[in-house]
Amino acid sequence: MATTSDIRKGLCIRFNHDIYKIVEFLHVKPGKGPAFVRTKLKSVTTGKVVDNTFSAGHKIDDVRVETHSFQYLYPEGDTFHFMNTEDFNQIALQRNALDAPELLKEGEVVTILINTEDGMPLSVEMPSHVVLEVTHTEPGVKGNTATNATKPATMETGASVNVPLFISEGDKIKVETDKGTYVERVKE
Repeated sequence: MATTSDIRKGLCIRFNHDIYKIVEFLHVKPGKGPAFVRTKLKSVTTGKVVDNTFSAGHKIDDVRVETHSFQYLYPEGDTFHFMNTEDFNQIALQRNALDAPELLKEGEVVTILINTEDGMPLSVEMPSHVVLEVTHTEPGVKGNTATNATKPATMETGASVNVPLFISEGDKIKVETDKGTYVERVKE
């Protein structure tokens, strides 16, 4: 058993007869009244996101997890296939177990949280940034804007990301996986 002081992003807890992963949290100490923790929880079985508030010192039932590196192999409908980089065992996960499946490129190495009690995979943690190639975007016209303007671009994985006007087809860009936003152009 843990308490609210142990809450952190990525912690898996048992809540309402299901296992949830903490996506966001905020410790709040109002000027009047007791402290509390506001959380955003994502169910690892259904993918549903719920908001919940825990009072300070509340006991939470954390789930013991192990992390393993897996390489993404290929998609098959809504099923994604991964291979363990240590023992080469393969597992298949559903789309709702992934936070940003549209940014996942074949060969990408991710971290998968596995429940130690039953050996079931709980969720997939993407790397903080991925490098993707732009496959389609409209040409940007210089002098059209007075401020930082963006245009939609389609990536090699099929994802759509807003990029600056100077990005063209064939460029490789770095994308932040948490928000799905453009970070910078990558020169190789």
